Amino acid sequence: MPFLHEALNTDMDDLDFSHLAPATPAPAPAPAALTATQIPARAAALPHDPQLAMRFFRIAGEEETFEAGTNVFAEGEKPSGMFAKRSRMYLILEGQIALTLRGKPLYMMLPGETFGELAIISDAPRSATATALKKSRLLSLDEKRVLTSLQQAPEFALQLVSNLTTQMRRSVEKLLAAGSGSLVPRLGGSGLNAEQLGKLRQSLGDPVPTLMKRGETVVSQGATGVNMYIVMRGRVTIGINNKPIEQIGLGETFGEVALLGSTTRSATAMAEDDGAWLPVNRDAFLKIVASQPAVGVALLRSMCERVQHLNSQLGA
Repeated sequence: MPFLHEALNTDMDDLDFSHLAPATPAPAPAPAALTATQIPARAAALPHDPQLAMRFFRIAGEEETFEAGTNVFAEGEKPSGMFAKRSRMYLILEGQIALTLRGKPLYMMLPGETFGELAIISDAPRSATATALKKSRLLSLDEKRVLTSLQQAPEFALQLVSNLTTQMRRSVEKLLAAGSGSLVPRLGGSGLNAEQLGKLRQSLGDPVPTLMKRGETVVSQGATGVNMYIVMRGRVTIGINNKPIEQIGLGETFGEVALLGSTTRSATAMAEDDGAWLPVNRDAFLKIVASQPAVGVALLRSMCERVQHLNSQLGA
């Protein structure tokens, strides 16, 4: 298949976005295979805040211009390596950006909207191609500039948490609808390292972690939650409707959706080993991001790994 930007230069009308809503699509309805009592409670995602996004990007963003038909980035591009482009996330000032997958339209992005965030918090290749439908002015941030912006506008990290938790929930719903045999539980990932955990505790005033015993329930599905949790020692198994979904290890988090507001827990967390965890509420999370932005990005990266695992189970 020819490169997408070559096809666009030949005939821009080949990409028809007339049937797509410009904004982020609404959450998909729950799969029909699940009954109302089997579906995890839906947590309200944070709506996109264009004023917050503009403030965040204005702090350290660089302005870039893309002519109609040119790619901002292409699917499959790797964010690291000798010849790789530096990963950037973008906010649209003027113009329109098309997001496509294998040449098929996904979304049309308009001024005030952001895209490309996952490349900043993940080492995975770009999952889609972004192309200017008309001459477009963008603000861009690489990882270093993101850290600068997070120090002054840590609230933007909650938007990223909202995006990731929404993706996790959709993927879990699809896997549950497909049946128990289709799910391979994730057995831990790369959470915060010892140095990052030390900085996190320091930013919170060095609190004492809460001990947990093997087999103890840390979080119950259906309960009300206001904290996310960071595993300081041991492992925690996450399950929905008595089906194990994943295992959370040292330096990883669970229960992140509670950062978006008091909500009903959609899963049960049970201690796999003797260990310890640290509760983090919304205010504490913002304090971590503002004082230690690299630790905040590392927390988001851990969440992103979990999204990628779930997507791999779906063949995405």
